[in-house]
Amino acid sequence: MSVAEQPTRVFGVALKRREDPRLITGKGNYVEDIKLPGMLHAAILRSPYAHARIRSINVDAARQVPGVVAVFTGAEIAEEQNPLPYAWQAGGVQNNVNTPRALAVDEVHFVGEGVAMVVAESAYVAYDALDLIEVDYEPLPAVVDAEAATKEGAPQLHENAPNNIVFRWTCGKEQGTAQALDGAEVVVRQRIRNQRLIATPMETRGYVAQYNPATGEYTMWMSSQAPHVHRLLLTAFVLGIPENKMRCIAPDVGGGFGAKIFVYPEMAAVLYATKHTGRPVKWIETRRENCQATAQGRDHVTDIEVAGTRDGKITALRVRTYANMGAYLSTASGGIPTTLYGRMLAGVYKIPNIFCEVFGVYTNTAMVDAYRGAGRPEATYIAERAIDLFAREIGMDPAEVRRKNFIQPEDFPYDTGLGMLPYDSGNYEPALDRALELIDYHNFRKQQAEARQQGRLLGIGLASYVEVCGIAPSKYMGGQGWGAGLWESANVKVHLTGKVVVTTGSLPHGQGHETTFAQIVADELGVPYEDVIVEHGDTQGAPFGYGTYGSRSAAVGGTAIYKCVQKIKEKARKIAAHMLEAAEEDVVFEHGKAYVKGAPEAAKTIQEIALQASVAYDLPAGVEPFLDETTYYDPPNCTFPFGTHACTVEIDPETGQVKVLRYVAVDDVGNVINPLIVDGQLHGGIAQGLAQALYEGAIYDENGNLITGSLMDYAIPKADMVPHYELDRTCTPSPTNPLGVKGAGEAGTIASGAAVSNAVIDALSHLGIRHLDMPYTPEKVWRAIHQQ
Repeated sequence: MSVAEQPTRVFGVALKRREDPRLITGKGNYVEDIKLPGMLHAAILRSPYAHARIRSINVDAARQVPGVVAVFTGAEIAEEQNPLPYAWQAGGVQNNVNTPRALAVDEVHFVGEGVAMVVAESAYVAYDALDLIEVDYEPLPAVVDAEAATKEGAPQLHENAPNNIVFRWTCGKEQGTAQALDGAEVVVRQRIRNQRLIATPMETRGYVAQYNPATGEYTMWMSSQAPHVHRLLLTAFVLGIPENKMRCIAPDVGGGFGAKIFVYPEMAAVLYATKHTGRPVKWIETRRENCQATAQGRDHVTDIEVAGTRDGKITALRVRTYANMGAYLSTASGGIPTTLYGRMLAGVYKIPNIFCEVFGVYTNTAMVDAYRGAGRPEATYIAERAIDLFAREIGMDPAEVRRKNFIQPEDFPYDTGLGMLPYDSGNYEPALDRALELIDYHNFRKQQAEARQQGRLLGIGLASYVEVCGIAPSKYMGGQGWGAGLWESANVKVHLTGKVVVTTGSLPHGQGHETTFAQIVADELGVPYEDVIVEHGDTQGAPFGYGTYGSRSAAVGGTAIYKCVQKIKEKARKIAAHMLEAAEEDVVFEHGKAYVKGAPEAAKTIQEIALQASVAYDLPAGVEPFLDETTYYDPPNCTFPFGTHACTVEIDPETGQVKVLRYVAVDDVGNVINPLIVDGQLHGGIAQGLAQALYEGAIYDENGNLITGSLMDYAIPKADMVPHYELDRTCTPSPTNPLGVKGAGEAGTIASGAAVSNAVIDALSHLGIRHLDMPYTPEKVWRAIHQQ
């Protein structure tokens, strides 16, 4: 169906993204593109030590360099600024909070922590001057492994966190799970590592700050997923000034993947610099700085015990996880290994007894926070590896073990007993069946058996997942320690000419909001899709919004827009009734027109109604002019997308090289606004999970040096390293919101790591290999094969 054939029915239509011509032809406007009169450039001197005392800093020589305007140290900035705030008090960390300052003052706690800042007429001069700063460090012992950091005698990072433990957090049935394990027919135990990942968006972080001394107001351009949140945290907590004294603007954002949600030290540093130099200041992160100092993801060490019966019924799952939080707590870090991980460990399975224990731990590494999926990929990886380990132990096909333990459609809404809100809807078996059909599962098993006779290593892996998206409502999140609401805002205006402007508190960084949000409005309001403009990213023009992460844009932000349109339609109906000289209850509004029931030929179009509302010559009594509505939407529940992914691989026994043969994904994200955009999100998400399984991993040596500190060493996959994706969908609309949408932005990443992992282990299982930790590099796989 083309837009021309039916111009106002565009919900569910695969329209090309209207953003793309601008973005792919180099006509976007990113932070690096911001150029202000008199603008200065900042560079950060970073610690070469993972743990050290700062005895002294001498910046005299740097200040004498021609073109250097100022050099600042942490001690100077600390006189005016507070440490960065911490927003998610999950796990009882109130007394163990340690957050960074704009620059370190007395000690550094990870390689790459900022210790001084040069501000100069050009970035080249600023970076050259860094070499002239003399820092006298007293090196201290470092620890990078989360479990090792909790042992007696380990280096201590912060006095208020004995044994480096930030928190101990639990959920589930401790006693019931212990009893079920004790009495089980089968118990399988395994240690599993979920390695650390580095977020590597195409655009690194960047900030431009400008201070107006006449008004005491700041303007800040930022590569951000949540500009309203950044404004709030920077003003109220770091600077201690009124929130209305700062305007935050997020122009085009070249990818975020979670890493641009948080408040960072460099934000505070450039705000200080612009105030004290009296000129705008820009800081753009280098790729090496991105690897060292941007928040990273995952990094769990987990012991699991899964128990059940010989006929395939799982009766208990016990999980103990050491979650590496890095050297400091990032903005939302505490909620990732607790609410978003521990409470989702049941996955798609009806497991009567689950107990999860999580230790959040400080180490001498970069901060760890949300990375695409944020807790749910980690939970899915545990659940899906547990299923395969259990199936292998009892000699049952892993697909049948999944089927036997699925939560059933009649069980919804379903409470897992882990403290998460009830799953809203689901029907897991059709997604599994379709994935098995597409991958030709049973025929592949026959091919696999024949290949093994020839010495070839073929494997097939499944991952059935459920994730939580659009985290809400605010009341629930308050109980989880989140320090604010998680509603979303929108404003919709229908101008005199009938053209529509949508302003949203959500923020795109690659998701296609300008397209999908326009589709919602055009479809509901009955106007041409081309007549809808979507604006975002400026705290001065947009109603307060919590931004974009956790696959919340459509379910929360989109619903806020939908509700604005319903208000506009209701007001339009009142005005149309007056124009038609009819009783309001006799007038209906549909497909962009209002008319008296039974008389559609005398309809008034939304454009005619907008004109009447704008000129206001003749309006019903008590009706205000103009079609302009705002909504703040707080959902009654989260949404819970699900699906099954299937992957086949072949491993070269001579080299250990893993080749992905096919990748099938059957997802259920509820109603789909734009299939083309959903497919694109799934493609990108699968690539990130597959990359974790096969290539990526942040590696620190025992002294805290980041070995994978550049893209020469950190293995981002190239285009020819990812397979063709075969996608299909089932549709189980969410009852939580009127659009019936769920969330698609992270779904691919949730499932793909586990699917590829299970395929690799399946290929090696007949050799006696029960488990290997990601990533499955050729060397690791080759060694496993030849050590048997």
